[in-house]
Amino acid sequence: MPMSAELPITMLACARLGVIHSVVFGGFSSSASADRIVDSQSRVLIVMDAYYRSGKLFDHKINADEAVRIAVDQGQIVDKVLVWQRYPGKNSSGTPMKETRDYFVNKELKNSYGARVEPEQMLSEDPLFLMYKSGNTGKPKGCQHSTGGYLAYVTAMSKYIQDIHPEDVYWCMADIGWITGHSFIVYGPLALCASTVIYEGVPTYPDPGRSWRIAQELDVNIFHTAPTAIRALRKFGHDESAKYNYHFKHMTTVGEPIEPAVWKWYESVVGKGEAIIVDTYWQTETGGFLCSTTPGIKPMKPGSAGPGVPGIHPIIFDENGIEVTEPGIAGNICIQNPWPGCFQTIWGDRDRFVDTYFARYCKDPKSKDWRDWPYLTGDAATMSEDGYYRILGRIDDVINVSGHRLGTKEIESAALVADEVAEAAVVPVNHEIKGKEPDLYIALKPGIEPTEELAKKISDVVCEQIGKIAKPRKVWLVPDMPKTRSGKIMRRVLGAILNKKDVGDVMTLANPEVVEIIKEMVDKS
Repeated sequence: MPMSAELPITMLACARLGVIHSVVFGGFSSSASADRIVDSQSRVLIVMDAYYRSGKLFDHKINADEAVRIAVDQGQIVDKVLVWQRYPGKNSSGTPMKETRDYFVNKELKNSYGARVEPEQMLSEDPLFLMYKSGNTGKPKGCQHSTGGYLAYVTAMSKYIQDIHPEDVYWCMADIGWITGHSFIVYGPLALCASTVIYEGVPTYPDPGRSWRIAQELDVNIFHTAPTAIRALRKFGHDESAKYNYHFKHMTTVGEPIEPAVWKWYESVVGKGEAIIVDTYWQTETGGFLCSTTPGIKPMKPGSAGPGVPGIHPIIFDENGIEVTEPGIAGNICIQNPWPGCFQTIWGDRDRFVDTYFARYCKDPKSKDWRDWPYLTGDAATMSEDGYYRILGRIDDVINVSGHRLGTKEIESAALVADEVAEAAVVPVNHEIKGKEPDLYIALKPGIEPTEELAKKISDVVCEQIGKIAKPRKVWLVPDMPKTRSGKIMRRVLGAILNKKDVGDVMTLANPEVVEIIKEMVDKS
């Protein structure tokens, strides 16, 4: 579903009926959607026939039909496709409806006009929704969130960290297809009876003033966005916000670490020096915030996520499980205690849930005491002398592109769909606006000639398999990958070359000569 009012309406209808919903980001490809349909064993797909982006109306039902076809090929039958019309009563998609399977939702609703459906009573531990995220194994993980714990936690975070009150007009610029949109567009603000803003499209179209014009017209007083959007607005419309008469009491940044210089621009230009900023750190799995300053209680610090929020107790471990207590020394940030918003499991894979998030620093695998099972976030961090945490990024192979978490293995697997590809390796590259972008190294099968056309074909395959958000910045067709003698691809070396850093000692590699060849390719580009 795209960003329209029908999306939260659909989510809340599912919750009222006691049906587990799993929202898929509208920018994902049919193949990526089918993967989630198959894993969740979904029988009903809800879609909108078309959506707007940058002034263009795109056919969306065509993607839904393709996702259903792929899912059927993998053994999962979708019984019904419920289609919201972007313009009720008008077809905005050229893709025909399939009889006995497809139904227009807005047409069916007329048959139940005025009817009241009593809410289904659910236990607090009953699942509310699944949120799929990219993992480092190539297969997306279905994070299962509960009804009572999740709702209690996002409501508390909305109230105490974001200072949302019933009379506020609150705008989170995220997409509802991600956890930020679930927690802080739909469930958190609405549980507090606040007005929540949803917008379709991008913040810089038709012009860089769009965001501030919306804020002025709707009298928004709480603003919530990601560093990617802040960087884009700073680049394309540095002084644009001064043209509009809006006043934020509070602003949130979320999704990735924010640079101090960008934080200061956000505070002085967007917030006009009036707004409190909270730089929140959390994850799909956590339901709500882990670290943040508390407005009016803890001072703001540019570029720092702050201490653990009330009830959360972070700890930093080194590789050997020893607590890092020295300020400024990086380690793996973990959470010592359980909390209500934490997800319950990975859908259909309890062992993966335990192995991924709790096994690494478990003190006793047989213990049933929560103190023996710290939660591994998978992020690196440092702590300053005042107890504030700074998040440094992932310790696994996941790239944060414009706030979207993409598994390197997922991108590599998509590239291997192209028949010409023998090996693929993804490396994150710094980007001024997006934070990170994936660069894709490709070793071709013997006898295949590297060409610009082939590089484009491989890039297009990745977009078809995952979505345009995974489009590589560049596809490098290399003669071979730098490898250890056991055959492991040394992504660290590839990353050092791309980011102009020291590659270190490569003489122990099975093929050290290829490092110089790749360096020359990168230097000439």
